[in-house]
This record gives sequence, C-alpha cells and structure tokens, in this order.
Amino acid sequence: MSAQTHSREWVPMLAGLWLAVTAVALGLRPPLPVDETRYLAVAWDMWLEGHYLVPHLHGEPYSHKPPLLFWLMTAGWHLFGVNDWWPRLVAPLFGLGSLALTVRLAGLLWPDRGRIGALAGVLLFGAIFWTVFGTLTMFDMLLAFFALLALQGLVAAARSGRLTGFCVAGVAMGFGVLAKGPAILLHVLPVALAAPWWLPRLVWAPAVFERGRWYMGVGLSVVLAVVIGLAWALPAATAGGEAYRDAIFWGQSAERMVDSFAHARPVWWYAAVLPGLVLPWLIWPPLWRAALRARGLLADGGLRLCLIWFGTAFAAFSAISGKQLHYLLPEFPALALIAAWVLTEGTTTAETPTRPSAQRTRAADRWISGGPAIVAGAAIMAAPNLPLSPRALAVVAEIEPVWGILVVMAGVMTLVFPLTGPVRQALRMASISAFVVLAIHLAAKPLLAKRYDLRPMATQLAALEQDGKTIAYFGKYHGQFHFLGRLKRPMVSIGQEGGDTEAFLRDHPEGVVVAKYRHLPRQAHPLFTYPFRGYTYAAWPAAALIANPGLGERR
Repeated sequence: MSAQTHSREWVPMLAGLWLAVTAVALGLRPPLPVDETRYLAVAWDMWLEGHYLVPHLHGEPYSHKPPLLFWLMTAGWHLFGVNDWWPRLVAPLFGLGSLALTVRLAGLLWPDRGRIGALAGVLLFGAIFWTVFGTLTMFDMLLAFFALLALQGLVAAARSGRLTGFCVAGVAMGFGVLAKGPAILLHVLPVALAAPWWLPRLVWAPAVFERGRWYMGVGLSVVLAVVIGLAWALPAATAGGEAYRDAIFWGQSAERMVDSFAHARPVWWYAAVLPGLVLPWLIWPPLWRAALRARGLLADGGLRLCLIWFGTAFAAFSAISGKQLHYLLPEFPALALIAAWVLTEGTTTAETPTRPSAQRTRAADRWISGGPAIVAGAAIMAAPNLPLSPRALAVVAEIEPVWGILVVMAGVMTLVFPLTGPVRQALRMASISAFVVLAIHLAAKPLLAKRYDLRPMATQLAALEQDGKTIAYFGKYHGQFHFLGRLKRPMVSIGQEGGDTEAFLRDHPEGVVVAKYRHLPRQAHPLFTYPFRGYTYAAWPAAALIANPGLGERR
C-alpha cells in the first residue's frame, strides 16, 4: 500500500479525532488554576497595558517564561477580538503542527518507507499523555513544534548540502528560545553535534561527510538562534530592571537546572513514570512482537538520530533537580518515530495474514487491546457502586459515570471489527485513546465545574472592582482571577512581608481581601465564598480584617 493511500485513510480520521478531543476538552474544561489561569492573566495584562516587551503579572514583570505564547494570544485578540477560545487554542494548534512535522521528518529520514510517517503520526496522537497535554495552555507544544522544525532543518541541510537548512534550524531554535528559553538547545544541539554518528548511516547519505562544513552550519544555526533570542532579551532586560534581567538570563535557566525547590525529584523519577506516559502502546502486542524481532537498530541512521534526541534529553532532565512530566513532551515524537520504525521493520505489503496462527494472533491482539478498554469503561460506569474510600466516593458522586460507555464502545469495536495492517491497527488504538480522553472530560464536567472553575468568583470580583473597591489577595497571587473576570487593576498581594497587611487596611478601609482556607474562619461574615478543590475562597470586607487581626491567614 502506498504512502498516498495511507494518507487518504488515516489523515482525515486522525484530524477528526484531534478536532473532537480539542473541542470537547476546551468546551467542557475550564482554564485550570494555577498554570493556565496565570498564563491567561499575563496575556490579558499584555493586552490591557501594552506590556509587549516585558510580560507582566498583576503589575509586576513576569520573568518565568518568554513572551511568544503571550504574543500569539494577544495577536489572536487583535484579529478576533478578546475571547476565551483563541488563547486556549494556540497550544493545541502547535500540537497539531507537531503531528504533521513528525510525519514530515519521517519522510525525510526514510523516504523509501512511507508507512513510517503514517505510523509515527498515529502513535504520537495515540499516546494518552500527549493527547491530554495537547489540549492544555502550556509552552511544551510550542517547544516540541520548534524542536521538530529545527531537526528537519538539520536533516534537510544534510541532504542538500545547502545553508538553507541550517538557517531554518537556527530560526526554529530562535523561536524556541522565545517560546520556552534556552531549553530548546537541549532538544536539538546533541543531534547536531553527533551528526558523524547518524548522518553517514542514512539511506541517502552523501558519499563524503564534510565535518568542517557541517559544524560551520551548526554554528550558523546557533548564532541565528542567539540573535533572535537576544533581539527580545536585551531590550527587555533594559526595560524590566535589574531583577528581571538576572531572572531571564540566569534564574530561569541555569539556576533552575542546578537547584530547583519547586519541582525537586530524585534522579530515577523519569524512568519510573515513563512507562505510564506511553500508554496504551506499552501494552500493545504488535509493538512488543515487532521489538522482539527487530534487528540492527543501531545500523540505521534515522534510528540513531532519534535515540540521540530522546536519550540525551532524558538523561539531562533526569540529572537536573526540577522535574515535571511535561518536560519530556518534545521527546515524544522521537519515541513515536522509533516505534514506527520498529513496527515496519521486516513487514511486507501484505495486509491480510494467510496462516491460521497469524489469524489467532490477531484475535488475541484484539482482546488484549479492546479488553482493558471494556473493563476500564465498565469500571467508570460502575464507580458509584464500587467499594471505594470515602474520599474517592465523594469524587465519584460529582461525576457522570455514564460516559464510560464511550470507552466500552471503543473496546467492543476493537473486538467486532478486525483490522489488518499496522497503520490501521494503530489508528484503532489511537481511537480508543481519544475515546478515553473524551469520556474523562465528559464524565468529569460536573466535577470540573464545581471544583476548578473560578469564573463565577472572578465575575463577582469584577463587580466589586466596578464598584470602585480595591482588592487585595492574602498570600501569593497567581493571577487566577484576572483574565476570567477581565479585571483591569492589579490585585495587591498582602501577608507576604511584615506590615503590608496593616498598610493595605489603613490605606483602603473600604477595600476587599480575598483569602483561601482549608477551614473557613467563623468569627466574621465574608462578602461571599467559593469552593475550590478542597479549599474555600472567601472575600472579606477590609473592616472584618481590621476587627479580627489574622483573619486572612490560612488555616
């Protein structure tokens, strides 16, 4: 079957699954505190105050992330007007672009094996972790996109011998710097520097590998990336002040790699969690059988490139102090390409097995693939009647378990409709993953609305602001109400330094203080309260805190 025929089959279905998952996720899931709401607040401040050079959060320079995502959010508002959907669609669009670039990179590395690209795209989307995070307003999908684009530039330069590919790689790395800082270099440079190990093993490798010319091109790419990054960073550092300059040049890159208290985890943590992140492919029999019979993994240049890409980033992220699951997302295309190569190695173009043993194997595969889906869906539907802990039952009481039927249906379809060919079988598994993500969002809609949706409270705070009230937040404020309520004035953080609470109450005796509690105090009456996860937000009139010192402290 030709690559073109494969495209006619899998591209529309994969695009439809992406559209369904994205639409349901963004339509049913509110912006999640504190990360998504914080990034929306930074973009809102940029739009409202014109802080395009130095991003701000509640009146202060925001140094934790570069500005590209915020620029793209506000660009959409210039085109479509201020809305909720565009800023949350930016990252998913880059995720979709990453799927396309993964397919394209496979075509560059293995032009004689078109099935690898189709499989890689399906395998990448089918990883539940990738699919879920692809709907979140985060920076990692942008980083993955620009890493893929940079690697394509390097491969194109290796194939053509022209500087154009190196320029593409440099520009892509430069935008990667603007997306999430110098971390982009960790995803691209090891591959570029290790070219003598992988490039001569490609099927179209040049007869002679000119190391000097190659490394001059790599140097050009790095220079372009640095120039693009500094074109923003230097004027931003001047405008943002000394603290902001130190943060963007040191505090959010090298210092975080050396010692991070925010997400400090042991060196083995990624190795322990990675198997769960690659589900459902970890339990997919065709991949295991293909891996067991695969030979000559290190003989293929494309495989070597992917192994360097994944292995160096994995080792580096394991070694640094701060670790988050989504840091590995830019390496998932490498895993998808490796798995796709393994699945196609040694296969033929025959789509229908003729041996009875092969037919029995396919039947077992359907049960191993569809059976867990049926069990998982049935467990969701039966959750209210299962012997769960009181805490778990309280959560189950707030969901709609009937949507587990989607997962059951996906599993049953796997059993009833046998498919042949690795692309079709992988697409069926990816469909199960998509149905799982859809079922999770549909079932959790009431829970998300009750425990995570801060829009009703943000609307109440906006009404107070329109009445002329000055609002303060007791503790560290992450901007979780600003975009949701379209607040136009910074919310002062108090309770952080000695005397700041008293100063606010003295200067704003008619103001309002927002605080968060595990157990709501009873010695005064708040203006209103709002539940959030296991906490309760309360909005107090300043007079209540004046009469009850310490009322705002968390308890």
